[in-house]
Amino acid sequence: MLITNAVRTVALVTGIAGLAFSGLVAADPPSRVARLGYMTGAVSLSPAGETDWVQASINRPLTTGDRVWADAGARAEIQVGGALMRLNAGTGMSVLNLDDRIVQVQLTQGAMNLRVRRLDADQAFEIDTPNLAFTVRKPGDYRIEVDADGNATTIVVRSGQGEVYGESASYVVDSRQTYRFTGTGLREYQVVDAPRIDEFDRWSGERDRIYASSPSARYVSQDVVGYQDLDANGAWRVDATYGNVWYPSRVDAGWAPYRDGHWAWVDPWGWTWVDDAPWGFAVSHYGRWANLHGTWGWVPGPVRTRAYYAPALVVFVGGDNFQLAISGGNVGGIGWFPLAPREVYRPWYPVSRGYFDNVNTSNTIVNTTVINNYYNNTNVTNVTYVNRQVPGAVIAVPTTTFVQSQPVSRMAIRVTHEQTAAAPVVAVAPVAPTAQSVRGAAGPGNKPSGRAFDRPVVARTAPPAAPVSYAAQQQQLSANRGKPLDDVARKQLAPAPSAQSPAVTVVPQGRAAAPTVRPPPIAAARGRDDARAKPGTRDAVAAPAAVVAPGAPTRGTPPVAASKPDSAPGRSGQRDDADGRKPSAAPAPVASPSAQPPVAPRASAPVIAPTSSESRGRPEQRAADAQRGQPTMPAPERVVEPRAVPPQAQSPSRATPRPEQGEAVPQAHVALPAPSALRPAPPAKSDAVAQQRRAEAPVVIAQPQPPRSAPKAESSGRDAKPAAAESKGGKDERDDKKDDDDKRKR
Repeated sequence: MLITNAVRTVALVTGIAGLAFSGLVAADPPSRVARLGYMTGAVSLSPAGETDWVQASINRPLTTGDRVWADAGARAEIQVGGALMRLNAGTGMSVLNLDDRIVQVQLTQGAMNLRVRRLDADQAFEIDTPNLAFTVRKPGDYRIEVDADGNATTIVVRSGQGEVYGESASYVVDSRQTYRFTGTGLREYQVVDAPRIDEFDRWSGERDRIYASSPSARYVSQDVVGYQDLDANGAWRVDATYGNVWYPSRVDAGWAPYRDGHWAWVDPWGWTWVDDAPWGFAVSHYGRWANLHGTWGWVPGPVRTRAYYAPALVVFVGGDNFQLAISGGNVGGIGWFPLAPREVYRPWYPVSRGYFDNVNTSNTIVNTTVINNYYNNTNVTNVTYVNRQVPGAVIAVPTTTFVQSQPVSRMAIRVTHEQTAAAPVVAVAPVAPTAQSVRGAAGPGNKPSGRAFDRPVVARTAPPAAPVSYAAQQQQLSANRGKPLDDVARKQLAPAPSAQSPAVTVVPQGRAAAPTVRPPPIAAARGRDDARAKPGTRDAVAAPAAVVAPGAPTRGTPPVAASKPDSAPGRSGQRDDADGRKPSAAPAPVASPSAQPPVAPRASAPVIAPTSSESRGRPEQRAADAQRGQPTMPAPERVVEPRAVPPQAQSPSRATPRPEQGEAVPQAHVALPAPSALRPAPPAKSDAVAQQRRAEAPVVIAQPQPPRSAPKAESSGRDAKPAAAESKGGKDERDDKKDDDDKRKR
């Protein structure tokens, strides 16, 4: 019994410890962030939880809730993990979710070139637009465009493979395919030509070539963000103690790390360093700095270890009594210096023990025993730091400069070795942030046109709740004096009214499963800029399930296999084509929304009545239609409106073919012409007697006869004359002969 109770006690303690550890793990911040690595023109930033737009700054870390807007004539490049997102002018993007597992961004309008160079098996990359959710299945080159009005999204897969998710369907999009989707259910789409390479594509391609040929990739972990910018701004050398070391080549005399830039408040890490140098991101958030023979060099972490992002790898100096001398007297100040290799970084934000170990072992080579001693020892005043003794290594500014995110290099105050030696070392800057700490010291930025970021988007993955604004955290942040809130305390705060959750429609669970089929084939559009075709045309956008009906494959595209095509009666498996290929017998096609209704033959004037050979109601015509798989139709009833017919049209020049047995002869409605129109013209003769006799001849008027079968035409093809016209012509010839005889006798 005692043993059983002891086992239960151990299990209970272990369970409680496991729950506590899992809660701490869940509270850990992400090990990676996005970086605003390049921008030109007017690029604006709206920090997480805020509604104001400010001018964006280079090297600004981006995380869940941040929004970026590239105004007219602007471009921006955002780097995260093994991917590069490039925004064209007039493009708005927001980060819906960013952690160790997923990168989920919202593209509300504009064009994005996405280059995924690496995608781990446990990671996802998702682009959510007003029409669909696009996820990357393989590394490759992609372009996503959203119309300015948000009504259509174009997916261009130049290389790689992706998936599209809508409210009603999901499909796979292969390499070198381009689709234009409208609506939110993937029912309406077009296969369009890939867009021509424009200036935006050429710029993106040049950036890709720079990254692909980066020599620094051999010396750093592939998870280090921004290492490509080290190539053009420094050189790598081998040190006997630290191995590969990078030395900057464009710094001023007396320069020290963490000097050119400013401090900003970025949740969930709190105080974060934003460097001004184009190459300053990697060396500020990864690795360690060492002063070698009077020159600063950056020592990266292990190459084959997953790198962990840190807001700033520094140690703070100062406290409530730390004073700096300025022209107006002494003011409160804050100082800091960079960590050296093999020194332990102590995060000032809540983390688990696992995170504490990883953020150190991934950024420097450090002994596990040393990490344990630092983790268990909360007092850091008795630790000896190497760089604290280097002249000029400690950077100090007034507290107002620090809090208001002002440039450090302009406000830095030189401190003596005695001052820094006497000042205590603290784990966190003991000052609470302000609203300007969150927004930054930059001026107001250009706002997006209209309500671009308010558009709802379709998502495969449900994003987290809206970030809590600074206003909602201000009271607790002031009490904690520089320490960010933990995850539990932040979730207990209600988001401010201004920080509403993004309008996201998550696809149903059944549709969220990875698709295995491609969009059904449809007729390719003639051009990507063509207007949508009218319903019923071959370019019309149709529902995927009804794009092609069984037995009536779409012309110019592979037919969609119907269910059990081989078992259909009368189907030989041959393709039924309207281009002259050999048809096969097939049943009448099933009507579908994409099928056009049959059109009756158009009547052409001056035809009075159709013949039986013109009608599709003939038995032999119906048989031929059945062989071609076309629907059979009865003979159309064609009626010609009454109208005046010229005299030469009254007497048919050709014999009307005899109708087939069982067919009804269509009745022709013809207006009766004036009697004078039927009088035969007199022959051109000069003799007066002949003229007088012709004048005395009786006039014959043709009376309308009931419809009857016309006589059969001669085999020679000559036209048959009417009987009345033939008898009268013979009498005229006899009269002429008699007149000639009378003249000779006189």
